[in-house]
Amino acid sequence: MHNNEVILIGSGLGGLVTGAILSMNGYKVRIYEKNRQIGGCLQTYSRDKVIFDSGVHYIGGLAPGENLYKVFNYLGILDKLKLKRMDMDGFDHISFGGDAKVYKLAQGKENFISTLVKDFPEEKAAIHAYYEKIKEVCSKFPLYNLRLGDYEEKRSVLHFNAAEYLQELTGNTRLRNVLAGNNLLYAGVAAKTPLYVHALVVNSYMNSSWKCVDGGSQIAKWLGRRIMENGGEIIRNNGVTAIVGEGDKVDHILLQDGKKVKGDHFISNLHPAQTTAMTQSDMLRGAYRNRMQSLENSTGAFVLNVALKPGTFPYLNHNYYYHASDDAWAGIHYQTGTWPETYAMYVSASSKNDVWADSLSIMTYMHYDELQPWQHTFNTVLQPDSRGAAYEDFKKAKADQLITCVEKRFPRFRDCIQSYYVATPLSYRDYIGTGDGSMYGVLKDSKEPLRTMVSSRTKLANLYLTGQNLNLHGILGVTMSSVITASEFLGMEHLVTAINNVSANDV
Repeated sequence: MHNNEVILIGSGLGGLVTGAILSMNGYKVRIYEKNRQIGGCLQTYSRDKVIFDSGVHYIGGLAPGENLYKVFNYLGILDKLKLKRMDMDGFDHISFGGDAKVYKLAQGKENFISTLVKDFPEEKAAIHAYYEKIKEVCSKFPLYNLRLGDYEEKRSVLHFNAAEYLQELTGNTRLRNVLAGNNLLYAGVAAKTPLYVHALVVNSYMNSSWKCVDGGSQIAKWLGRRIMENGGEIIRNNGVTAIVGEGDKVDHILLQDGKKVKGDHFISNLHPAQTTAMTQSDMLRGAYRNRMQSLENSTGAFVLNVALKPGTFPYLNHNYYYHASDDAWAGIHYQTGTWPETYAMYVSASSKNDVWADSLSIMTYMHYDELQPWQHTFNTVLQPDSRGAAYEDFKKAKADQLITCVEKRFPRFRDCIQSYYVATPLSYRDYIGTGDGSMYGVLKDSKEPLRTMVSSRTKLANLYLTGQNLNLHGILGVTMSSVITASEFLGMEHLVTAINNVSANDV
């Protein structure tokens, strides 16, 4: 087979899934990763004998017959994953400052509807309509349903706005905000977030919700193994510094250690702004470069990873979302004086104990400009550098504020903490490589849906993109984006058929 050497830049989930699919189909795959650990947001780290996830807190769509199940099954990693199904009667618990009640989002159609109807008996029609609307929007995305289809289907739903839809759905403000209550999952902005983003994200969890036992890095590990079994290579600790074009193609890349590497095809798992910035080619005109550089990113995150004292905090088989006000969309527009106005708590599943938790993560929003004083610093395991005492003080003060907020719902939470570690947007920027440390890459906008859709093709014939910035972020979104990128090589019909065939006998 000629022309079959593919070089991938970055080993986030997008790079790994795209690389694994291509390696299974006769391509020779080589991945360059700047960090010591592969996986991007799948990376885990261990402190105090406890495993922390940097990004994957739960996964949807992994029951037999569902979309992610089928792709992971095709990739040959499904049976190797250690998974735990979350509470059927409430995978997400939603709460509001002035209200002692906790509202639950349940798995499965009947369950989802009846659980909400118990809390909102007079809203039965609206809850049914909501469930059907989510299914209808998702049905318009062919690949999400692992079938062929064209762009026109999608186009009919791209411009709907999530908050506006909920506004029209019901006059019951509380129900509207419960349904938007886990919007930290997509950094929801009321004026911008499209209904399709809300629908694609929550639908998979409504179908089935899972935690990775002992961390999400197992997904990266097994994908990496799959690539290497198929003769591929993963080179770590060596980032790519430039993509060098000649004519309408990429000729070679330059590595941190100064080496030049040639290949037939190149796929970048980096943010499109990063990719275009490092590409030296006249084919990328000013307008394309400007468009990529001017894409607005979603907000950054402040994450508190907590190691718990043994036997002090119960293991929760659900996630907990808190909003200080009655408006689930408000927390992203916080004022520093009232921060945090929202948070999500994700308790890690451990194979050691299912009664008590050994670690958890609490995530809230943080605007990149709060980190202005330290934006010139850079710190990773391979390039360690202290951001200084003021930064450590900043993190400690913020952690204290967040813990105080958590204690409103989990009294004496502070007493359960053995130690904690903080990630700020700077951590995400340095490890994951988004210019401003955003959580989920490009922010989607219902008013300009096409401007925020990035194609997997670029202006260079043999340079492609993959990853969270293309279609949708998250494990499912990135996996589907990777299928799109791989289909540029294999053909969509061939690939979708192959994925469906592997699981055809399972259901």
